Amino acid sequence: MSRTRITAALPRTLTNRAMAMYSRWKYGAVLDPLVAAGHHGGVTRTYMLTELGVGGWKALDPDLKSLAVMASAVSIGCTWCVDFGYWEAQHGHLDPAKLHDVPAWRSSTRFTDLERDVLAFAEAETATPPSIDDDLAARLIDALGPKAFTELVAIVAVENLRSRSNAAMGLSAQGFSDRCEVPLGGALAEVGEQ
Repeated sequence: MSRTRITAALPRTLTNRAMAMYSRWKYGAVLDPLVAAGHHGGVTRTYMLTELGVGGWKALDPDLKSLAVMASAVSIGCTWCVDFGYWEAQHGHLDPAKLHDVPAWRSSTRFTDLERDVLAFAEAETATPPSIDDDLAARLIDALGPKAFTELVAIVAVENLRSRSNAAMGLSAQGFSDRCEVPLGGALAEVGEQ
């Protein structure tokens, strides 16, 4: 059952049916953001093309990418993105304890200096207005290289689109984290407190 502010039945278009079928196959459920966006064919197609394009980005280390995405989702307070982000990263190789500590990364001892810079950058880019420190950006460009840094900037921007859209649509955690070993209680509580 979808949790979205739009209560009208999802239009039965070929695109929506194909997206729902793919989503069930890949994730075991129809993703709530697909249901929310499915009321506008152009938005659905644009989201689909964006996500296909993002899936081809390989310059930034996947663990750093997951941390940046999670930091942005936590900053915005999108419980759907936090829930799905835990599940998605769990299927990568990122330490689940690091994911759990993202909301409290400043006091956690689990992160390297580079990971801390990535988390700080993601939060700074997500802030309204963005508050990116030149020294932080320079350290990241030196550590990652220009191509991976550009990807970091872009993935945080994409996550802002996702998280802000999902939050505006009223989406909440869909239960993906229940299928992995990461306890969401603390992280979701910290998201709710922000």
